[in-house]
Amino acid sequence: MHFPSDFVWGAATAAYQIEGGTAVDGRGPSIWDTFTHTPGKVLNGDTGDTAADHFHRWREDIALMQALNLAAYRFSIAWPRILPTGRGKVNQAGLDWYSRLIDGLLAANITPYITLYHWDLPQALQDEDGWLRRGIADDFAAYTDIVSRAYGDRVKHWITLNEPAVVAWLGYMFGEHAPGLKSDVPTNALLASHHLNLAHANAVPIIRQNVPGAKVGITLNLTPADPATAKSADMEAATRYDGFNRWYLDPVFRGHYPADMAELYAPYMPEVRPGDLERTRAPLDFLGINNYTRMVVADDPGNPLGIKFVHPDGEYTTMDWEVAPNSLFQLLMRIHREYAPREILITENGSSWEDIVTETGEVHDERRVAYLNAYLEACSHAIADGVPLTGYFAWSLLDNFEWAFGYSKRFGLIHVDYATQKRTIKDSGKTYAALIAAQKS
Repeated sequence: MHFPSDFVWGAATAAYQIEGGTAVDGRGPSIWDTFTHTPGKVLNGDTGDTAADHFHRWREDIALMQALNLAAYRFSIAWPRILPTGRGKVNQAGLDWYSRLIDGLLAANITPYITLYHWDLPQALQDEDGWLRRGIADDFAAYTDIVSRAYGDRVKHWITLNEPAVVAWLGYMFGEHAPGLKSDVPTNALLASHHLNLAHANAVPIIRQNVPGAKVGITLNLTPADPATAKSADMEAATRYDGFNRWYLDPVFRGHYPADMAELYAPYMPEVRPGDLERTRAPLDFLGINNYTRMVVADDPGNPLGIKFVHPDGEYTTMDWEVAPNSLFQLLMRIHREYAPREILITENGSSWEDIVTETGEVHDERRVAYLNAYLEACSHAIADGVPLTGYFAWSLLDNFEWAFGYSKRFGLIHVDYATQKRTIKDSGKTYAALIAAQKS
């Protein structure tokens, strides 16, 4: 594998998944606090109340980042830690906590990458319909202004939103994520999607104004869709599933929603006001891509979207996601060819396996090592073929609260014993550290 000398090597986390401290120093409740404390929503009744206790152990975690040779760390700001009710009075203690984290990272020569929204909406805003209310885009603008003013002197890399598709569809149609709303039609998911796009459009110029030399992007979860067969019906089904990718790519890069999907969604389309989609195409410095797997899709007339998923023979993680590194290569080539972002960052990539701590206190996660190497090799090939891929953030730095799966899935390069909070660098973490050292030498 060969990477440019200035390639950015990092790892990623999200606030609710690792911080804990959910009722400390004035933090308000988020929709994930409410969701996890609702019986039956999360496996085993798990919550993020403590998670990996990063709120108290951040200094130890920075030292572990140094042990992994990380040059960068992507983390998210918990909106309710800054604005407990989503707007209005700022919680200075929350601002100060992230300020200490940022200073600690910089002292360790680790570049901070901030994600402004990684799903933990203040519950007070959800009580006003959350992402279904157009005015939430203005609330997000005010929040962005506060955070970018506070940290813009030290943080130059900013991501507006993480995976708006997941926020909209799993939160507002399928009910698998907070706020847990369910519907048989995509009306709410499409409305939430549009308001997320408007929030992104509001945030970009605010960051540029407040942060001299800012590099601004958005992170989209992009999953390639391959047809199960060469039959035209299956190929059309794969195109429809790919609409989940294009529904978020096209507004950001082309200033419109994809015509075929807009036609499919015609009875459910949200109000799009004049100028909305011109603003969503604010020039970006990079596109963040989260990718873990691919989907193999067949036609299913009985499904609302006319699709069903097929599991070909292969290796699957404990998330039941196929290990398919060539799909990442093909995705990177396609995004470069069709959308031409200035830069691309892999902002999340990783795998969940059953990790066992040996009697000697080691974690031999051979399959995660193999996954990491295979996907990084795909990245290397894409760079060689001209893709402007400038960085890679492994998901995740630590084992963490994995949303509706609770603590049953482990993605970390570092093992966390949730009973004691003991951290153990896994073989995958050691492999990643060695690879980074080799690329730097």
